[in-house]
Order: sequence, then structure tokens, then C-alpha cells
Amino acid sequence: MSELGKFKRVIWIVLDGVGAGEAHDAEAFGDVGSNTLGNLSQKIKLTRGTPLHIPNLVKLGAGKITTLANDSGIKDSEIIGAYGKASELSTGKDTTSGHWEMTGLVVKEPFEVYAKGFSEEVVNRWIKENNLPGVLCNEAASGTEVLEKLGLEHMHTGKPILYTSADSVWQVAAHEESFGLERLYTICKSARKICDELNVSRVIARPFIGNPEKGIPFKRTYNRKDYAQIPFGKTILEDLCSKKIPVLGIGKISNIFAGVGIPENIDTKGNTDGLEVTIREINHRKSGLIYVNLIDFDMLYGHRRDVPGFAAALEEADIAIGKIMSIMNPDDLLVLTADHGNDPTYPGTDHTREFVPVICYSPEGKKNVSLGIRDSFSDMGATIFEALTNEPHSSGKSFLKDL
Repeated sequence: MSELGKFKRVIWIVLDGVGAGEAHDAEAFGDVGSNTLGNLSQKIKLTRGTPLHIPNLVKLGAGKITTLANDSGIKDSEIIGAYGKASELSTGKDTTSGHWEMTGLVVKEPFEVYAKGFSEEVVNRWIKENNLPGVLCNEAASGTEVLEKLGLEHMHTGKPILYTSADSVWQVAAHEESFGLERLYTICKSARKICDELNVSRVIARPFIGNPEKGIPFKRTYNRKDYAQIPFGKTILEDLCSKKIPVLGIGKISNIFAGVGIPENIDTKGNTDGLEVTIREINHRKSGLIYVNLIDFDMLYGHRRDVPGFAAALEEADIAIGKIMSIMNPDDLLVLTADHGNDPTYPGTDHTREFVPVICYSPEGKKNVSLGIRDSFSDMGATIFEALTNEPHSSGKSFLKDL
């Protein structure tokens, strides 16, 4: 580690939706009993007959955060990471508020949710602005179900599929070929301006391909784009940039922050690609923050309550985490966390209000250290800022000294 305990590089990986047990206020969100990591490990052992195989996460201390049905038999003396979990102070359980809070912005006023769809006046305005023949759906719906129900009608009529959810989102599904990918992006950018007025967190372009009439099932693609609100205040990302410290986003990070504080971002096509890009960039970039979002846990498996898929994705990530640890330098810091829960064993298809894991590792850092329960996700941002600058940040309580 370099002079004064300063780290030269931080690799911050968000396992999107991998929560670590019901939060203190889970009852208010209808999420009592949710535990993405713990319940997943229990369920997969029962259904598959073998434990969830995440030896690197266990070695880093994941089993000290929540109970895992894991037969690793690891001793405390073998744990090499610092581990804990964090409560969310923000009033939601969505991607935007989770990421914003971990970088120092607590969302005290919740984003608006339109569970019954958007008003006729607003939708007609959007239709007129974009010369659309109309829209389909305009209600809360499952993304995969609306494709099955309305995909062909969309292709025949040219009407985009507008839908929302329990989150603050305006989602638009359209066929990449018959409607056009760039046209989808254009109408979503138009919707972003409307959603700023409605206090909607994100506009999400949901492109898909396929044609059941030709025997090709519909399939969503990784050309998805999120158009988020501009953060209402400065984050540690902007403050790092102001100090000329490199900040790289991987995955949908730039979309979540509307590009603010993310001077460079590499878009990825899911977890496998995201992990490969992360390892490549670790080998290439020698300083600054590498901030990664791995979306598949949430997008492909959590919302669809796909336990085997979620488990396989986590086991794949665990292998990559081992590779990352093997190429880290002594003055590198790895931080693993989540933005919310999305328990695939839980009823419904919504995110779950949970603690998020806080797992840290450095080759020359302290081993088997409990970080306890952090009062806010923002403690991670404050720690990372101090790790890269040797200066405190007012957004949270740094735990750098414990590492």
C-alpha cells in the first residue's frame, strides 16, 4: 500500500439486486423475510441438491453477513476480507436511489410511481411530439409478459409498448428491426424531458428482436438504454473528477448518473461481458476508480424469479472475482456491494428492501474484519473517496481505517 494508506486504484463492483437480508424497515415495503443471498443459497441447495458454490465470496466474508446454506466449512482465520452490510436511507428500493446514495446523495423525496399508468394528456403529448400512431399497454406490467401479449400487435401497428412497474420508470419496448433501434432511443429521450416534469426516476428503452409468426420467439437485447434524471447534487464521482482522478464506468453506470461524474463509460452486454471488460481494464488502467454494474442478477433473474439462473450468474461472478483478486496490486482496493435486493425466492416481481453487502479486499489489507451495519450506503462512497485522495468526504462515514 502506498504512503499514508492511500490506495492508487479502487475496483467497485455492484452486484445489481444481490441483497443481504431484510432491512430494518422492510415491513413498510412489504418485504419481510426477503434475503436475496441467504434465501437463494437455501433454495438452490434444496432444489439442486448441491450448495451454492461461491468460494471466493465466502472467503471474503459473505457468510458472516447472512446465513448461507454452504458446506464450505471455512474458519474465521481463513477469511481474508472485511465484511458488513449497509442500510439504505433513501426512500426507495430502486437502482437510481441505491447508486446515488452509495456515491453520497440520499434521495429523501421519493421518485413518483405511476402504478396505474400515465395520464392520457401526458401520453398524447408524447405521441404528438414523436409522430407516433399511438401506444400499447400504458400500465404496470412485466416486461416479458408484454412482449408475449403485445409484441406482434406492436410490429403490425408500429405503436410502441409503454409500460411501468412498482419502480419509478417509464419503459418503452420496441422491435429493433421493424420499429428501429435509433428511433426507440429518440422517443425515449423525448420521454425523458416529460419525466423530468413528472419526477420519474428513469426512462428505459427496452429493444427486442424475434418474430413468433416465423417461429422466432421474442427476446430482449442488451441494447437497452436507461435515461435517468440528472443527480440533484454533487457526488463523490464529480469530486474525484475535480481532483483529476480517473473515473471509469462499466455497464449502465453512466446511464444511472446521466453521465454526470462519469467522463468515460464502457457499455456491456450483461454480466459475462461486464466481468471480461472489468478484468481487461484492471490490466490496462493503473489508477483511479473502476465502477462496475453487473445487471443480469436483477434484469434476467431477480424480476423473473429465476432461482437457477440467479445462482448460475452468482457462481460465474464468483469465479471472476477470484481472477480479479489474483491480478490486484498491493495498493488496490476491491469493494463489492449491491444497490437493492431482488430476492428470486420472494413473491411478486419487484425489488426487495434489504441491506446490501459491503465486502472489501486488498492484498495488503486487514483480514477477517467486521464492518458491522453501516447507517447508509454513502459510507462506501466516503471510504472510496478517502482511499483515493487521503481526504475525508462529508457524504458518509468512512471505514477506511478498518481496512
